[in-house]
Amino acid sequence: MSEDRYENPLTARYASDEMAQLWSAQRKFSTWRQMWVALAESQQALGLDISDTQLAELRSQVDQIDFDVAGQYERKLRHDVMAHVHAYADACPTARPIIHLGATSCFVTDNTDLILLREALGLIESRLVSVIGRLAEFADKYKDQACLGFTHLQPAQPTTTGKRACLWIYDLVLDLEELQHRLRSLKARSCKGTTGTQASFLTLFGGDHEKVRQLEQLVAEKMGFADTYAVTGQTYSRKIDAQLLDTLSGISQSAHKAATDIRILASRKELEEPFEKDQVGSSAMAYKRNPMRSERICSLARFVMSLQSSGGQTLATQWMERTLDDSANRRLVLPQSFLAVDAVLVLYQNIAAGLVPYPAVMEMNLKNELPFMATENILMEAVAAGGDRQQLHERIRQHSQEAAAVVKQEGRPNDLLQRLADDELFAGVDLAGLMEASQFVGRAPQQVQQFLDEVVNPIRQQYPQQETVAEVNV
Repeated sequence: MSEDRYENPLTARYASDEMAQLWSAQRKFSTWRQMWVALAESQQALGLDISDTQLAELRSQVDQIDFDVAGQYERKLRHDVMAHVHAYADACPTARPIIHLGATSCFVTDNTDLILLREALGLIESRLVSVIGRLAEFADKYKDQACLGFTHLQPAQPTTTGKRACLWIYDLVLDLEELQHRLRSLKARSCKGTTGTQASFLTLFGGDHEKVRQLEQLVAEKMGFADTYAVTGQTYSRKIDAQLLDTLSGISQSAHKAATDIRILASRKELEEPFEKDQVGSSAMAYKRNPMRSERICSLARFVMSLQSSGGQTLATQWMERTLDDSANRRLVLPQSFLAVDAVLVLYQNIAAGLVPYPAVMEMNLKNELPFMATENILMEAVAAGGDRQQLHERIRQHSQEAAAVVKQEGRPNDLLQRLADDELFAGVDLAGLMEASQFVGRAPQQVQQFLDEVVNPIRQQYPQQETVAEVNV
């Protein structure tokens, strides 16, 4: 760590070591060299004059990268790929003549990006499944715990804490489905040539179109892909990047929504994220238990959502077969989006595994609002006891308005039940019996169980032993 140079907080503070290493310079340029080895191996298999000695030399230096030498070449040549071609050639003098044979820069850059994108998506997939699993355990445990529901951030019909958690889970399930689709859809660029016509490879193989097609397939298979993109310009379509950034943004949107709910519930003292023994909530207010993790999720998620537009704008400005204005943007946007989403899901899993509910506070808050919500049931019971529906409705309206005024203007508890108990029109109604919260949550507990059985459990069975845990760094 250099204290006099800016460091990206995503790698210094937030993202996991796994994701940070995946986007490291070592990993990137080692993969470039793996692509050069794959190309040479495939060309030899199809008859080009490449020796086993040359291949062995290339393989021996895949991870032995002299970054100082590569940097010197890049300052001189102003071209990163050629700088690394020369650095690799210095380390492999026998193989120098056949490195990068017939290829354009995007052979290494784009194919490497596709490999890294695939692995990064795989790590995000694992983290998503882990968060879903942790939230499912919480939802199952608290599927019967009645709490106040909210619409418009105003008290509404009761739900259960488990049912609310299922709303968070389902957003992630939809994200997982989208991610799985994108992961399955990824293909190799392989050997497409300078403008996507494969002209250089056709020349290398003396006009043999079938060998060019075989070369493309062989290299793709060495990359671990079964198929290649049907057509490309110099690059694979930047539509792919835009779609992946949409997927990452979607995950961030889901996490932001859930973290915001947790922050609001923490302010109502109904639910808290985990708070460590020596954790400090505020430098000034020692009593504070700020929802730091949830706030950080929102902050990082907002960053990812802001990057989403770059992918679409880059795609839209790729003139003809390609322009280079994608390069600097992609160096920033693709790694940072993955690093930030990784950090978001590490935090989310940590929260989900340690959520602290306060049922007594939930019940108290629900009790304060329930009399208003129970008025329809009270009305029906009073009518069944022989009362006049219209008269009863008007009396409930009057008492409700007066009780609301007491709460809002005087800051006293809701006394609607007492007002109704004192009213002779409701003498035949069991008001206390109508206040049982479980009567007002509808099918919430059953919905939770059905959701876990039919939606979540199949996911958990699809990913057995899937528990990807990373430490929250700060």
